[in-house]
Amino acid sequence: MANDMLETLFSLQNRTALITGGYRGIGLLFAETYAEAGASVALAARNHEACVAAAKAIEAKFGVKAMGIAMDVNDSKSVDSVTEDVAGELGPINILVNSAGISGNQKSVVEMTDADIDEVMNVDFRGTFLVCRAVSKEMMKSKRGKIINVASILGKVASRYMSGYCCSKSAVISLTKVLALELLRYNIQVNALCPGYFVTEFNRDFLSSETGKGMIKKMVPLGRPGELEELRSTALYLATCPPFLTGAEVYIDGGQTLQ
Repeated sequence: MANDMLETLFSLQNRTALITGGYRGIGLLFAETYAEAGASVALAARNHEACVAAAKAIEAKFGVKAMGIAMDVNDSKSVDSVTEDVAGELGPINILVNSAGISGNQKSVVEMTDADIDEVMNVDFRGTFLVCRAVSKEMMKSKRGKIINVASILGKVASRYMSGYCCSKSAVISLTKVLALELLRYNIQVNALCPGYFVTEFNRDFLSSETGKGMIKKMVPLGRPGELEELRSTALYLATCPPFLTGAEVYIDGGQTLQ
């Protein structure tokens, strides 16, 4: 009986999830988690071939429908077209995960060029905004949906030479709260996931170096970076959370923001 209840609470059967940046890292973790829970998944990014390959692997492993599709999150026409295509192929989008993003150039504010700030804001904030706007319109029709915006602890705390990234993620958190208020009456929940330092293919070598280990010990009370698997249960919860949870910032950072 208990197992049946848990399966019902966390089942994503007959749901469709769109994950931007879904072919690697946190995005892929979300996609695999939702597929294992029974959802059909669409992986969208500029790298079409990588999205298609990841989608095929998910289909083979979990036996659900999966599609890989090219999307430029900074192009509203691309975003609108993909939203329509995914709904047509897999059914109405019930879950949106905005995980596409870049860190931008690590420079001081006075060294940042117009192009530097535009690049990171266009992808991390404007891209999230455009996808939220397009998918929200679709979710409003069915009066049901979960939107998860992947922000960062750097949307809350400052870091030298990361002004573009910090500002863009802070903007994503603010967008999450505004959208949560606007979509309350449509039974759509909007929450932000704010990870700390997690091991990915891009930072694995640095975090395993003596410099990286020293940085983590100094900054993270738990004394180590997170593993992507440690995001899995939260990813599932945010896709199945009750209506009373909306506009939240969920920090998973080994205690870093407690200091």
